[in-house]
Amino acid sequence: MCDYVYVRTAYRCRAYPDEQQQAALGRTFGCVRVVWNRTLAERQARWHAEHAGTSYAETDRALTAMKKDPRLAFLNQVSSVPLQQALRHQHAAFGAFFARRARYPRFKSRAGRQCAHYTRSAFSLRGGVLRLAKMVAPLRFTWTWPSIDLTALDPAMVIVAREPDGRWYVTFTVDAASEPLPETGRAVGVDLGVRDFAVTSAGGRIPNPRHLERRARNLARYQRRLARCQNGSRNRAKAKAKVARAHRKVRDARRDFLHKTSTRLVREHDIIVIEDLNVAGMVRNRRLARAVADCGWSEFRRQLEYKCRLYGRDLVVIDRWFPSSKTCSACGHVLAQLSLSTRHWTCPACRARHDRDLNAAKNILAAGRAVARGFLGDACGGDVRHAGSSRVQSPANQEPQPARTGIPALQGVE
Repeated sequence: MCDYVYVRTAYRCRAYPDEQQQAALGRTFGCVRVVWNRTLAERQARWHAEHAGTSYAETDRALTAMKKDPRLAFLNQVSSVPLQQALRHQHAAFGAFFARRARYPRFKSRAGRQCAHYTRSAFSLRGGVLRLAKMVAPLRFTWTWPSIDLTALDPAMVIVAREPDGRWYVTFTVDAASEPLPETGRAVGVDLGVRDFAVTSAGGRIPNPRHLERRARNLARYQRRLARCQNGSRNRAKAKAKVARAHRKVRDARRDFLHKTSTRLVREHDIIVIEDLNVAGMVRNRRLARAVADCGWSEFRRQLEYKCRLYGRDLVVIDRWFPSSKTCSACGHVLAQLSLSTRHWTCPACRARHDRDLNAAKNILAAGRAVARGFLGDACGGDVRHAGSSRVQSPANQEPQPARTGIPALQGVE
């Protein structure tokens, strides 16, 4: 019998609210923004004055006081669930910040993406008809998953969002069961790059589509038109919407490419090994920032993580300091120096000729297999996630090892 894996899955659909619903949702977005910004400001003021943190219970009591304030009486006109969810999300955001998993929470702006989260007590989905709290008419949306029965869907949360380009979306989060995929008996090492998005240890190359670069001229033209418009004018609002639509097309194309690539790797391999890239540090280089950001490596890793957990695959993330490019995949010799412009090199020990990216992918696979077997321990690996387990081994920095001690020679690796 197969062991099913339960994960939280999201289904995002286009929504088409009428004018009254748009006005009601707009008020809800505004109230969520007010609660978030006021709570964040009070947190900061208390920290600077008393050097004391703020718990969720204290923010919840502060929300009750806000609703009693005559100047904030409009908070009582919308559902209280999205307001309470905003407090929970802010508390979680600070927890992630103090755990060094995210940056410091920022104030919300009315110009960005607006959203409201509804839990089960604030919505109903019966017979495929969605009704939200404080709304009379159902919210119309388009369901685009014909293989999934909408009438049998039991969402844990509904998220209504309005993008900067004016489009509306509704997202259903569901705790779904997934059956692990059958084993393929294959493992792959993936070396990510800019010239080629990825090079696999089997010799496959995935070209970099460069979505932003292909649409850079149109985006620059729309941004110039926006810069010439007067602040607060209707033409500026139209130009701003065109810029947002151009960014949405780039974002959707990139997301589609990453989903197709990650899904193909997960379906075809039992073990996937990648590097722990310092993407945040790379984007600080002004010469590489745009190209690195256009690749979407962080999003690619996130998709691999949840898809491996969903389909029973193993994802191994080796340490970022492992010299994958400078190590000979045939004999294990480590070069002292290897410039970024050198795409091919010959091993001085065994005279093997290497393609830089393919050699790195082979080394990544060998190091990942060694980590999974426990040969290297914490030396070169981290974030080893096995099927059906949520335990994650954090990577530990270590100096490169001498020659012939890092990885075993590859034999019959696909």
